[in-house]
Order: sequence, then C-alpha cells, then structure tokens
Amino acid sequence: MKVLLINGSPRVGGNTSIALDEMVKVFQEEGVEAEVVQVGNQDVRGCIACGRCGETGKCVFDDAVNKIAPKFEEADGLVIASPVYYASANATLIALLDRLFYSTHFDKTMKVGASVVCARRGGCSATFDELNKFFTISNMPVVSSQYWNSIHGREKGEANMDEEGKQTMRVLARNMVFLMKSIALGKEQLGLPKTEEHVWTHFI
Repeated sequence: MKVLLINGSPRVGGNTSIALDEMVKVFQEEGVEAEVVQVGNQDVRGCIACGRCGETGKCVFDDAVNKIAPKFEEADGLVIASPVYYASANATLIALLDRLFYSTHFDKTMKVGASVVCARRGGCSATFDELNKFFTISNMPVVSSQYWNSIHGREKGEANMDEEGKQTMRVLARNMVFLMKSIALGKEQLGLPKTEEHVWTHFI
C-alpha cells in the first residue's frame, strides 16, 4: 500500500513536517510505503480555467501538479498538510490542490484522505474543514483521529512539545492504515459501490 503526503508548508523541517514525520513512522511500522512531497516552497500558480486539461488529461502548466498527479493516482491514501494562514491553508497548497483535483481524471473513489493542520493558536478547525472538502467532493473517505487533526507550534521545532498533537498524528496514521486495508479487502470481496452517470444541475 502507498500513501502520498503533501506538505504545504514553505518551511523545510518545520512544525508541519514534525506532524507528518509522526505519521510516516507509523506507516513504516505498518509496512505502508510513504512519500512526502514539499510544495509550499515551490512556484505554483492558480487555475486559469482554460479547460485544456479536459483535452489532454493534465494541467497546461507543467509544474509540481503534473509531477504529483501520477503519484496521487498510484496512492491508496493522500495526506494534505498545511500551516494556518489567517484561518486558511497556505495559498500555494490550495492553488496546487485546485489544479491537481480538477486536472486529473482518474477515479478517486475510495482513495483515503486525511488533512493535517498546524498553527500557533487558532484557525486550525477552519483550515481542517477547507482541506477536507477536496476529499468529500471526490468520493474519498475521510480519516478521523482522537481529536481534530491539528498540532501546535510557532517557532520551528515547537510542535515537538505538543505531545497530544503528535499522538493525534500517530492515531490518525493507524486509522488510515486500517481504513485503507479494510477498503482493499472490501474491493476484493464486494467490489466498489454502484456508480451512476453524473447528473449536472446548473443554476443559471
């Protein structure tokens, strides 16, 4: 099994990394392949609604989005992590996710999703909700933990002192492994849920 972890922080080795490191330890213990990709320090622009991805199956801007897309397709689970900026995720991460989810046409049904957020104090729950919406529009089950998936720290390394936050990450990773394995077993024995042709209702 494979998990792709997208780190939306511009700080390499920062507090968001500490949260993901706790998850990676569990994935390794459970025999799950885990790859972390740092995107917050990359030059990623937003979607321009050109529609070219509908013709080519990939984004017109050949940057991190197109590099991550095949990794996402191969993965059984996706973790997206961000520091909190004004009760929202890093703008670079959101630009990447907008284009990644829109330009990739492979079926994401039953890929498991988890969001992770890091803040000095407030804004975690709003950012958590924001990130989860990418999963819930894509038929992706969302993994929960013993608390909302957040960790706290301001200066680099301070998240190491948040013992509850680190434990929340480990519980999240174990729950994610269990859910991925359960879904794999369900696919084998029952198949995927029945699908319907998508109905589009426009309001104009």
